[in-house]
Amino acid sequence: MRKTLVGLLAATALVTGATGVTAAPDKIQSHVDGLVKQHEFPAALATVTNRNGQTSAYTAGTADRTKRTPVPKDGRVRAGSNTKAFVAAVVMQLVGEGKVELDKPINHYLPGAVKDDRITVRQLLNHTSGLANYTEHLGLENFEELRNRYFEPRELLDVGNAHAVTGEPGEKFKYSNTNYVLLGLLTQKVTGRPVAEVVEQRIVRKLGLKDTYWPGVGDKTIRGKHPRGYALTAGGVVDVTEMDPSWGWAAGQLVSSTKDLNTFYRALLKGEVVKKPQLDEMKKTVPTKGEMWEGAEYGLGIVRTPLSCGGEYWGHGGDIHGFETRGGVAADGRAFSVAVTALPGTFSETEEEAGKAHEAVLATVDAGLCGGTK
Repeated sequence: MRKTLVGLLAATALVTGATGVTAAPDKIQSHVDGLVKQHEFPAALATVTNRNGQTSAYTAGTADRTKRTPVPKDGRVRAGSNTKAFVAAVVMQLVGEGKVELDKPINHYLPGAVKDDRITVRQLLNHTSGLANYTEHLGLENFEELRNRYFEPRELLDVGNAHAVTGEPGEKFKYSNTNYVLLGLLTQKVTGRPVAEVVEQRIVRKLGLKDTYWPGVGDKTIRGKHPRGYALTAGGVVDVTEMDPSWGWAAGQLVSSTKDLNTFYRALLKGEVVKKPQLDEMKKTVPTKGEMWEGAEYGLGIVRTPLSCGGEYWGHGGDIHGFETRGGVAADGRAFSVAVTALPGTFSETEEEAGKAHEAVLATVDAGLCGGTK
């Protein structure tokens, strides 16, 4: 559900790049093809949304390794940690409504939720709380034993709380999914409704995201058209499309599509999801110091990444068994998202190959946002 290398974790029109240069979309297609041909991902799906909201979809590979099935354009995938951006946006809406204060301790809203009364809502949002990452202690390396297990959110929090902190509150960035479990619980406490319902009503429905949903309790499938996802387990590479995603909850449970992710990030960065004062807060970043990809700085649920053609883009990305997604929106409103149907390293023999596969996904995003010329 963040940068992970091993085990666990035909376009039809011209498009305009972030620098204003018009380029043939086959440049982007070549990057998408390369994810399959050079880096052995079973399938890759991508969507470009230009500054006017027009979209072009790209696919490569096969939706099913056993049947050589065409990859569906705008197919649904498990979006992993992109869920964090949705949850963060809801929290910031509550901030704008005066129901939550960024610099108040989380224990003010959820008494006794964490041992340290100094940890604030802001520190949860930007991963500077110092709380242990529960996914590192859940046993996900034995995924086949857990793939059908249902987890209550409080179980996930208990796992995080049971392990040593990684730093003092506010001291440094350290990615922890435990932060977003707490933010999900905060949302439920303040609104009195399930976080899945709140995200659905406040964001998914309002933006008309037809491919985005929060799987219900016990729902192990991906509804609608989708490619199959694959993961490396103790028994080799297996199809993990069907799994219980409850272990991700508010940190990574959403299903979406590259088209919907573009729509969401475009709306968020245009101020259509949260008001300007709260968006300005979301864009206050901390350095990630090797915790994420090169150049990444983390805000409140969104990540700023520099572009090779100049400028930057805002998004998030997600890693979950079977799928990796990356993307975001540039300053001119052009958005690009790509998904692959395995985590980098699933089909690699060395760490170096896994690293190159991950870099290729990021390079595809850069190409998509720089007009397909890179």
